[in-house]
Amino acid sequence: MACAVSTEVAHAARSAPGWEFDPAQPWRLSAAVALRDESFGALAYDFTTRRLSFLKSRLLVDVVRALETVPDVGAALTAAGVPEGDRATYLRALEGLALSGMLTPR
Repeated sequence: MACAVSTEVAHAARSAPGWEFDPAQPWRLSAAVALRDESFGALAYDFTTRRLSFLKSRLLVDVVRALETVPDVGAALTAAGVPEGDRATYLRALEGLALSGMLTPR
């Protein structure tokens, strides 16, 4: 079972010098975030911060959902079928989600 971390503590950790999104580590959708499928991808709503984010592709939604069951981000990209040439774009999107607190380390 994952340990819950307050939003303030998590934000402070992400704001600290040297924090970086490490795709070699296991990540997951935050427990405070719900995804709602849409034709363009999904809406991600954080019930703690009340932040709404748009996941603008179905493939990105598949990657985010795969994070829960794979050992790292690379495995999630592979599981979702992200083409090799598009991986950098998806890594930037995942990093943005992590910086906003939508994704958390497992």
